[in-house]
Amino acid sequence: MASFRRTLSPAFHDRHHHNGVVSISSPSHKLFSPNNSKYTFPLQSLFTRVAGAFSRRYGRKSQFRKTLFRCLLFFFVGFLLGMFPFSHVAVDEDIKITPPRATINNNIKAQLPPEDVTGFTIDPLSLTVENHNSEAVTNFRFDFVPRKQLIVVTPTYNRAFQAYFLNRLGQVLRLVPPPVLWIVVEMYPASTETAELLRKTGVMYRHLGCTKSYTDVKDREVHQRNTALEHIENHRLNGIVYFADDDNIYSLELFETMRHISGFGTWPVAMLAPSKNKVILEGPVCNGSQVIGWHTNETSKKFRRFHVDMSGYAFNSTTLWDPKTWRRPTSNPIRQLDTVKEGFQETTFIEQLVEDESHMEGSPPGCSKVMNWHLHLDSHNVVYPKGWLLPKNLDAVIPAK
Repeated sequence: MASFRRTLSPAFHDRHHHNGVVSISSPSHKLFSPNNSKYTFPLQSLFTRVAGAFSRRYGRKSQFRKTLFRCLLFFFVGFLLGMFPFSHVAVDEDIKITPPRATINNNIKAQLPPEDVTGFTIDPLSLTVENHNSEAVTNFRFDFVPRKQLIVVTPTYNRAFQAYFLNRLGQVLRLVPPPVLWIVVEMYPASTETAELLRKTGVMYRHLGCTKSYTDVKDREVHQRNTALEHIENHRLNGIVYFADDDNIYSLELFETMRHISGFGTWPVAMLAPSKNKVILEGPVCNGSQVIGWHTNETSKKFRRFHVDMSGYAFNSTTLWDPKTWRRPTSNPIRQLDTVKEGFQETTFIEQLVEDESHMEGSPPGCSKVMNWHLHLDSHNVVYPKGWLLPKNLDAVIPAK
């Protein structure tokens, strides 16, 4: 019986010792040996030679680097193989996807009259969503027209009822749909009390100061309005300009009507006579929107060209800074005159804006509504404390019980 120990004996192994160098030759070692061409392949031979060179260079201590090198090598080979396609998918370009056509059932044909069967067809099935109100959508147009800006000019001065009048006018302008710009003009310097009052109204405003000297002023409000007109012209503000004194009463319908003015619009104004015992109606007489005459109750002003109150008209601001559009004969600035007689400032100013009644628009059509009132209710003899603050407590007239 053969013994297996002899094959495992140290004497059987082919070992050679030369100068302390150990050479190991085993079946597994011979299997991957480069000299054994029986068990090697071309790619395996390449891997073995590269690994052998790497192993001889770094020795046994570089096992981790050897493993990492092999992983990178296999990854590179797999990447190269993935770059070359091994199959091709043929796509027929003549294939077309068509919607299915509906078929007519024989029962439907039997229910139709004979004369209608020949011309009866069913449209192909549509995969889109149809709008049954297509005609209504086609005829519908969404035309967004922005509101015109209203530029309200108010001259004011320090007096007992100034805070009351400005608060009342500010609350009215706050109810007007925007855009609204309120230009308040005072004689220089502008008071801090008025500035604080304007901030609390919640209306977009500009607080200006007229630098005209008091000694050269005949009519204070004329120069204050001219200061606002100069501001509008220099900044090219676009909108409808309206002179609104702080002591007048205005309706919301008036400001809505002004937005329909294209060039120059006018309307009647109801005024309380200085004697306060009668009402005066002054303004245009209209046939629709066409001005055909004027109505006034004051005989002293019948020689005026246009019988309009200062709060009875409005105009487009582009008239001030765009004379070519309105075909003005001169490019001189449009301003109110301080040299004319009192009560003629309105007509001399309007004569610079329009030539005659054909360039005017009556508002509202027919000029049959009174939308603002000019009341002389101010008192110039009322004394009020500076800043509306009392420096000391009032004396008790009636003691508390």
